Amino acid sequence: MKKQLFTFLSILLMISTILIGCSSSKESGSKGATKDGKTTISFIHWRGEDAEVFKELIKKFEENNPDIKVDMTVYPSEQYQSTAQTLLRDGSTGDVFASFPGSQFNIINKAGLFTDLSGESFVSNFNENLIKAGQSDGNQLALPLQLVYNQPVYNVGIFEDLGLEPPKSWDEFLELCETLKNNGYIPIAFPGADVGPGQLMNSMMMNNAPEEDIFDQLMNGETELTDEWWVKTLTQFKELNDKGYFQDDALGTKQEGAVALMAQEKAAMLATGSYAMASVKAQNPDIKFQLLAPITVSEDKTVFEGIHTTTFMLAVNAKSEKKEAAKKFIEFLSLPENASVYANKTGQHLTINGVNYESEELKETSIWMDKNTRFQPRYLIPSVDVEKAVIGSIQSVIGGTSPEDAAKQAQEIVKQNVGK
Repeated sequence: MKKQLFTFLSILLMISTILIGCSSSKESGSKGATKDGKTTISFIHWRGEDAEVFKELIKKFEENNPDIKVDMTVYPSEQYQSTAQTLLRDGSTGDVFASFPGSQFNIINKAGLFTDLSGESFVSNFNENLIKAGQSDGNQLALPLQLVYNQPVYNVGIFEDLGLEPPKSWDEFLELCETLKNNGYIPIAFPGADVGPGQLMNSMMMNNAPEEDIFDQLMNGETELTDEWWVKTLTQFKELNDKGYFQDDALGTKQEGAVALMAQEKAAMLATGSYAMASVKAQNPDIKFQLLAPITVSEDKTVFEGIHTTTFMLAVNAKSEKKEAAKKFIEFLSLPENASVYANKTGQHLTINGVNYESEELKETSIWMDKNTRFQPRYLIPSVDVEKAVIGSIQSVIGGTSPEDAAKQAQEIVKQNVGK
């Protein structure tokens, strides 16, 4: 009996050893080199419109680094916002990944999924004043690649034909919109079904609440959405809608529809940001752009001229077993010659030093680099639920709710999230 038991245990031990060996071999294959000796790194992000340019750059990178292969996966923006942390957890996905600033950056940071890049030489390829959104506790955890202006884009030709100039006060902005409307144009193409409320809110509130820590104050209970700064902002959204300065069914219009109105020159302004210029140009190559931000106060009370965001923050997964290869890829993307390709083919301003902007739009809108712009307030909302409530209050007002009631409803969500 003892002999049979010993034989049985020996067989179990042998099977376990085989299974463990198979498991180790499989794990090594997924996280180490491929059969051809190359190290495969996973690169994940949300910019589907940039995929072809990234493919071009990846091909060049692989030619320069024949021992590294880059496997790129692009997720829809909203899905990426909600699932990136889960994707990164086991280290098998997202050796290199992109992060939004603000709430997503904070969530990933709390999960310990960023590799500290502070000591890497390629950090100096970036403008040090434009990468602060990727810092925490003095460490450079992510490197923003894109410099975006989250404020309306306007049709230069229409403005010139009507003798219009960017307004310097709220009264002037309303006069501008009225002139456009009276001349048969939709003053503002507003994608109220998706990105519009979250984009236009930034420039609409930048001077109503010039304190850049306003959303920290909100979460600390030092201010509320029912206070004047937010109720005034909602009231001004209502005014734009009630006076017919948005297109019909603004809340049913998605970004693609608003872009089409701009490309067809039915609308004079598009309430998104500089990142939309390439999409409009793809439909109407002859259109000329510039940027403006609604000034919601009198000229003498104006603090900020516009809004900027440094986003698409490149990072290395702390759980990755291929960190060195991942860092090589980020270094490659940060070289001016490669960054210039990306900038010009996607119509994006970048945070990289020495980028050569070739397109007329990028050259002309680069004047905003010298203006007093504020980092996008929406990205400074530390809670996803509060962010949704803030944006939802704008949609509620456009849908007919009074500014006071919409603010009160949103503040209830804030109260539920304070201290979390």
